[in-house]
Amino acid sequence: MSEYSKVTCNGMDVHYKFSKVTFRDAQGHLVRRERLDHPDREKLRQRLSQWPKGMPVVLEASFGWGWLSDLMEEAGLEVHLSNCYKVERMRQARGEVKTNDKDADLISQLPFEATNWWEVWRAPKEVRDRREQMRYRADLVALQTTTKNRTHALFHRHGIFHEFSDLFGGPGRKFLVDLCQNGSPDLSGEALNALRGQVRLLDHLRGQLTDVLLTLRGQLEKTPLIRLLKSVNGFGVVLAHVLAAEIGEISRFPHHRALASYSLLAPRSNDTGEPDRDQAPKGRRLGRRGNRTLKWTFIEAAHGAVRSGGRWRAMFDRVTDGGKKDRNRGYIKVARELVKVIHAVWKKGVPYTATPPVRPGQSQSQSQSQSQSQSQSQSQSQSQSQSQSRGTPRSGTGQPFRPMVQA
Repeated sequence: MSEYSKVTCNGMDVHYKFSKVTFRDAQGHLVRRERLDHPDREKLRQRLSQWPKGMPVVLEASFGWGWLSDLMEEAGLEVHLSNCYKVERMRQARGEVKTNDKDADLISQLPFEATNWWEVWRAPKEVRDRREQMRYRADLVALQTTTKNRTHALFHRHGIFHEFSDLFGGPGRKFLVDLCQNGSPDLSGEALNALRGQVRLLDHLRGQLTDVLLTLRGQLEKTPLIRLLKSVNGFGVVLAHVLAAEIGEISRFPHHRALASYSLLAPRSNDTGEPDRDQAPKGRRLGRRGNRTLKWTFIEAAHGAVRSGGRWRAMFDRVTDGGKKDRNRGYIKVARELVKVIHAVWKKGVPYTATPPVRPGQSQSQSQSQSQSQSQSQSQSQSQSQSQSRGTPRSGTGQPFRPMVQA
């Protein structure tokens, strides 16, 4: 008789170099425990091939589950991911101690729950590879920002002054190159070497970012989805790739409200008891558990969409009284509307157009009049933006309003 003859499912507590596994039978009784060592892939494949084909395996969705789940899928196993936060709350509610064996025991009980409340989506390999690419770019941008800040800090420490609005723009770069080559009486030899190192590091990071951007642009022709997402105002090459990587499959969101909740853009409140219609909901806020990268993406795109004018600028002006108050609230409002548009564009597979299509029961003249009113509001918004760019200072800065590059 095989040692796995009574086994119907298992749970795994995954670590970097090893995993603890608990096997259970059809009645949920503990059958056996094992330890899997990770470094030797061939031995690991051999062990997995001995497990019953099609057996459900539950892993925690913690760091490093991807490659291990791929090996299990190759071995013909049915892989599921559990929500780490929910499983931890389940353990605390039961008052159980936390050890490797106890964690594996708890995870192995999840397949016997009445519903899959504990399960999260397991991103396929192509989605994980896309995320790897975009998060690598995000790390490069963060390092570039750190390098620029260190250069500014060095100037502050040694009293090096300049008149450039952007030290790392064209004229500012010439100033930096000249300073690195000829030095300055205000910079010691050690400080000058540090500056040269920061400038070289910045050049290297910019080269890496350029390579990534060229790769992303090259993928446009091979990825129709990116071209679809790019048709929405505010989304350029980079933000469209971030959306595709972080969302993965739009089918897992039945409606735009679910996507907004996952993106931390759905309103929440802490009301209990009978609702009071005379008062606003208490504790109204955005969600805290979800995909923070998606929240950043939609808000960045909202800035670009507002700068493009049209319905987005009109929506922003309605919420902020023409940009005079609650600007952050205005951008969140636009970002939430962008979630709705992205969900529709992706799910229907049609590019976004500012002019709405003719609806059933609506005549062509009504559609044309509606599009004309939208174009008039767009032209008014653009003229307002141009007048701001010519002379009106940005609030609280004293600097002239200048349109930024679209995200």
